[in-house]
Amino acid sequence: MKKIMSLIAIAAILTSCGEEKKEKKDGFEMNRTKTEKKSADASEGVPVDMDNDGVGPFKDVTFSDEINAEMAAAGEAKFNAICTACHMAEQRMIGPALKGVYERRSPAWVMNMIINPDGMLREDPIAKALLKEYNNAIMLNQNLTEDETKEVAEYLRTL
Repeated sequence: MKKIMSLIAIAAILTSCGEEKKEKKDGFEMNRTKTEKKSADASEGVPVDMDNDGVGPFKDVTFSDEINAEMAAAGEAKFNAICTACHMAEQRMIGPALKGVYERRSPAWVMNMIINPDGMLREDPIAKALLKEYNNAIMLNQNLTEDETKEVAEYLRTL
């Protein structure tokens, strides 16, 4: 009798020490664990490269010290009309956040990406890396003129 009682006690101890078994339920399950927000400052898998001018008509672009307010205003209007579907200043969306873009890319690269996204995505290694980083969301060619591209680029300086 003592042996049976000892076996029952050992079985009870072993059962209570085991992992809790959860019954798998079909349907929707919500997990409310907090995840760390990724920085909008830079794309995680894409290197910073200030020497790459990209593929397109713009080469060795430098900005004047002062922002041209008239150009920036025209660029803001164009940006709000065609870019905000995919880009915000400080938040990653379909495309990268654009605040501080000139700290990660040369002005010529940014302007070539605006005016020639097709060529950039085919030939430029950083544009290809960004495409991969943003789930193959292709930047559409908005068929901007060089002047419109310069205006949008000037606006991006104000962010």
